[in-house]
Amino acid sequence: MARLSREDRQIALGRLQAGQSQSAIARHFHVSQSTISRLWVRFQATGSVADLPLAGRPRATTAANDRFIRLRHLRNRFLSASSSVQALPGPHRLSDQTVRNRLHEAGLRARRPHRGAVLTRRHRQNRVQWGNQHLRWTVRNHWRHVWFSDESYFLLQRHDGRRRVYRRVNERYAPNCVDEAPVHGGGGVMVWGAINTAGRSTLVHVQGRITAQRYVEEILRPHALPLLADQDAIFQQDNARPHTARLTTQFLTDHHVQVLPWPSMSPDMNPIEHLWDELDRRVRRREEAPANHRDLLQALQEEWDTIPQQDIRHLIQSMPRRCRAVVAAQGSHTPY
Repeated sequence: MARLSREDRQIALGRLQAGQSQSAIARHFHVSQSTISRLWVRFQATGSVADLPLAGRPRATTAANDRFIRLRHLRNRFLSASSSVQALPGPHRLSDQTVRNRLHEAGLRARRPHRGAVLTRRHRQNRVQWGNQHLRWTVRNHWRHVWFSDESYFLLQRHDGRRRVYRRVNERYAPNCVDEAPVHGGGGVMVWGAINTAGRSTLVHVQGRITAQRYVEEILRPHALPLLADQDAIFQQDNARPHTARLTTQFLTDHHVQVLPWPSMSPDMNPIEHLWDELDRRVRRREEAPANHRDLLQALQEEWDTIPQQDIRHLIQSMPRRCRAVVAAQGSHTPY
């Protein structure tokens, strides 16, 4: 049931003094009749409708302290509660938890930050310009012709700090409670893939360091060109060095491949990034985790082939929303 504000209490009191029934006043303010009854009893006992003094410890901070804490953390969202305790002016004896409580009252809670690419002013300008240029593109007439491509690296074992273990108080170092992590995740494999509303490429294993020569001979010529046989096909790739090298651009020009201009530092604009996340989740959900690099590659290729094409179409259908989002964010990070 709603709680009456100080102004509503005064109005309710005036109606009671005017002889209006408690039930009618309760219906008017959408509160229970007992709320109005308690209000009338309090007024008769104290001559006021203000809140009664609360029991317990007095508030450790003043209104000025609360405002200082709130504004300090709004100006720098990565400050710790302990730093605000030390920076608070004047004599005080506050705990870190008191600062956290004041921040909670202001709707501010400590959460995991979003990890985004470093965007300079030039990056933001290019992203806005690209978004404006493609605002009028539709899935039916434009985006369905685009083949989105990318490389991704998958670790054999990934430790992101979110894994939990159920143990007793003194079992922190028990062998069955320790999460043994090999150095650098035990290595991994790099793969290349491309997606379109009508299909997908094979998942290509990229071994070793990728160069422009290898990119052309091992990926573009055998795997990308057959996908781009349609004269309306458009090829998307990011601005990695092998993708923008003179050898690569000349190869694409010689084979009359239409390349979609792409803004730097914009993985959030490429729907295939979400497909990599889904592919990783599918591999991690397997009952038998990959034991070596060969098993990992086989698992990736099997899961890649079983992802429903409808899921891929749904990702590509988000391109108009992505363009609007990057323009609205003035080139900054987007939710995608």
